[in-house]
Amino acid sequence: MRDLITADDVRGVAPGGEIRASAGALVTPWAREIAATRGVRIVLGSDRVQPAAVALGSDHSGYELKEKLKEHLTRQGHSFHDFGAFSPDPVDYPDVALAVARAVQSRRARCGILVDGAGIGSAIAANKLRGIRAALCIDAIAARNAREHNDANVLTLGSRWVVVGAMHEIVDVFLAAQCTEPRHRRRVDKISAIEEANLR
Repeated sequence: MRDLITADDVRGVAPGGEIRASAGALVTPWAREIAATRGVRIVLGSDRVQPAAVALGSDHSGYELKEKLKEHLTRQGHSFHDFGAFSPDPVDYPDVALAVARAVQSRRARCGILVDGAGIGSAIAANKLRGIRAALCIDAIAARNAREHNDANVLTLGSRWVVVGAMHEIVDVFLAAQCTEPRHRRRVDKISAIEEANLR
């Protein structure tokens, strides 16, 4: 599996085709732009990922991207529970973030994905719950780091910054990657210890 997709790689694919790479592979910005103009789909993580129960939520500004995300999760075979918003009508992101975080905290979902305008507010709100490690990710590299280094269990996305194609990559990497290295597990355990000492 390739770990880097360049503009030349994309040019070698017929318009409307697809190019596959490992989960977390780097895709150059120029490659992504050429892929968009040629209708080439970039697929990361072609190794089958075990389906995951995903707790999903958004505020009104993230509603449209969340609906696209639901389509993607369905195509990938992932089960999910949508905690809203259910329309573009205004809702408060802390309410949705709380519902998604509670589903992950209680293990009714393996992980959560939240979408709001910037992705920041939802991360802050979700991180108020014990055991939640929510990470705002703007690309697949950040998503891989969040999972492998920090054992993040909630992904937040900013609908103003993340286009649909990039969202697919970010989500696929987030769902596929795992925190397995002992040195990273040790550091995550220290985060949990800080939480235990200070969240009362």
